[in-house]
Amino acid sequence: MSVYLDNQATTPCDPSVVAAMLPYFGEWFGNPHSAEHAAGRRAAESVEAARADVAALIGAQAREIVFTSGATESNNLAIKGAARFAGATGPRRIVTLATEHKCVLESVRDLAREGFEPVVLPVEPSGLLDHERLRHALRTPTLLVSVMAVNNETGVIQDLGGVAEVARQAGALFHSDIAQAAGKIAMDVQAQGLHLASISAHKLYGPKGIGALYVRRRPRVRLAPLFSGGGQERGLRSGTVPAPLAVGFGEACRIARAQMAVDAARIAALRERLFARLCQGMPGLSQNAALSPRIAGNLSLRLAGLRAADLIRAAPDVALSTGSACTSAEVAPSHVLTAMGLSRAEADASLRVGIGRFTSAADVDHAAAQLIQAYRGLTAGASAHPVPAEA
Repeated sequence: MSVYLDNQATTPCDPSVVAAMLPYFGEWFGNPHSAEHAAGRRAAESVEAARADVAALIGAQAREIVFTSGATESNNLAIKGAARFAGATGPRRIVTLATEHKCVLESVRDLAREGFEPVVLPVEPSGLLDHERLRHALRTPTLLVSVMAVNNETGVIQDLGGVAEVARQAGALFHSDIAQAAGKIAMDVQAQGLHLASISAHKLYGPKGIGALYVRRRPRVRLAPLFSGGGQERGLRSGTVPAPLAVGFGEACRIARAQMAVDAARIAALRERLFARLCQGMPGLSQNAALSPRIAGNLSLRLAGLRAADLIRAAPDVALSTGSACTSAEVAPSHVLTAMGLSRAEADASLRVGIGRFTSAADVDHAAAQLIQAYRGLTAGASAHPVPAEA
């Protein structure tokens, strides 16, 4: 029996999403930009219905939703697009957090080579932003603030409304990567004061390969497109919109909107059940940012005296991830956890658990048993073969 507990990395497509997409791969295959014939118009109507469903999930208007390939592209378009449109006429400072997704951090750093000033703020050990620190950074005129709604490793929820108010007082645009928040917690981009927001379908039981960028219309936010083409998506994102994926994205958003509260309550109960069982069998187990608000499905756990990667290898029937980002050359400690003040050893001992819509109580119990068995095997082996002091 294999158990999938990595729902922050990706989620399975909801069966209703798959059913909604299937006709658009065959029977209704028209190009949504071919308005001259019925097949194209049908595809276009379906794409626009999906756009409305995406917008409804986050409190936006349909015409404020720009389809992209995913949150990475959306983040790049938001940050680089805002900066390049402003050019030399406005502030050059862009402020973000050390715990942001790599695509946000790299986008900000890329702009430094174009003459912009990147400012990467630290976070508290809780993973939360100190708003006074942000206010101090914004004393210098700032073009854009980018703060993630929910952290993809720790599940910590930032106070977007509070951040937005600080940004508003400073006259800065406010962007948020809401990929881990949309469909899991209530989002209202208007009420929360967002100018730009990035979403990815595969984080909320939709298909991979499609996402969206919310671009506020009033007051209007202006962006420069990342690449040239036919001017689709209001001139901001050229290329044929993949109608099957858009339809699936819209269906996933519709489902999330309808059952978000029920999902969250059930998933939170499973999270507590899993944590309680693991604590019984793994002495010294703790949570990172334990007192911070977090989404229902996330557990950021820290093992005592054991590397998380070793535990994952010892329990191959349980799909989990570590707090480490792997490259082809090395395994580096999680930039999120080290930014929160954890040592490299503590980061290496950290495990990310993601419970989702299709996780069952039996899954949780089986995963707990497998992980505890693996933990005991590893710690028994370590006791039998202690590492020499000089090592």
